[in-house]
Amino acid sequence: MVKVGIIGAGRIGKVHAESICTRVKNAKLKIIADPFMSDETEAWAKGMGVEQVTKDYKEILQDEEIEAVIICSSTDTHSAISVEAIETGKHVFCEKPIDHDIEKIKQVMEALKKTEVKYQVGFNRRFDHNFKAVKDAVANGKIGDPHIIKVTSRDPEPPSAEYVKVSGGMFLDMTIHDFDMVRFLAGCDATEIYVQSAVLVDDAIGEAGDVDTAVITLQMENGAIAVIDNSRKAVYGYDQRAEVFGSRGMVATANDSLSTAVISNEQGVTGEKPLYFFLERYMDSFGEEMKQFIEAIENNLDTPLGVIDGLKPVLMGLAAKKSVEEHRPVNISEISF
Repeated sequence: MVKVGIIGAGRIGKVHAESICTRVKNAKLKIIADPFMSDETEAWAKGMGVEQVTKDYKEILQDEEIEAVIICSSTDTHSAISVEAIETGKHVFCEKPIDHDIEKIKQVMEALKKTEVKYQVGFNRRFDHNFKAVKDAVANGKIGDPHIIKVTSRDPEPPSAEYVKVSGGMFLDMTIHDFDMVRFLAGCDATEIYVQSAVLVDDAIGEAGDVDTAVITLQMENGAIAVIDNSRKAVYGYDQRAEVFGSRGMVATANDSLSTAVISNEQGVTGEKPLYFFLERYMDSFGEEMKQFIEAIENNLDTPLGVIDGLKPVLMGLAAKKSVEEHRPVNISEISF
């Protein structure tokens, strides 16, 4: 039984806590830490059987029974807490991104050298049943050599301008998942990125220095061309689709919905909207990524996503921002590492 501590009891911290307590049989959530721990959050934690809550995450790092730390705190703390946890010999699951600063990600990489600490980054969409089926079809040669990869990712509603100011912008808080998905489906890295973008959803987002609509083309190392389209607002729900077209065929996945029922009558043909947001769409994937992290610890396996997998989408996000600023294709190698 792997004893675990969670740092950060916000929305994603609660998601991982639920996964560990209800979906991962070989893990025990002992402590949850959050500097803003409230009576309500404490009651929620105790209701799930968590032994201890605290406002000081260092209590988790100092607890010799804790083998693994789940970092769900604010993005600007991810890399520093990662280094602290690694130095105490605890295995680390870190929510994406590790950091927006490449130098700080390099500090995490340096800390991991000459240790046996397991480190996993939280790109949960790789564990979604739909995207995994697409990946398996490509990896098993069902569609031949990949030629065109398409990823659609559109949120049901935009974030506040205040969030955008601290999130790193769309390419680092939203598209970062799609950059990881393109790498996952292609089985290789991107070499070049070009972005066409606009502010079409909320003028306040543009005033905060960001964009809310984008089409991104990527040249992949294996020769394939990838296309990502993003919007901060899809009025019909959470639009999450992928397609890989290859030399021998194509594989594509549709959105999840409450049912696949389609009504056909004299008024028209109608079906369900997509599930509304990531908590509805991806709860199973959050559980699966946590299962595989714990299994890597128990069986001394490599984690399915390591620190390099956390670095590469950030490089892509920074290249995308540079493409917008300079109105040109940007080679990933231009982003210093």
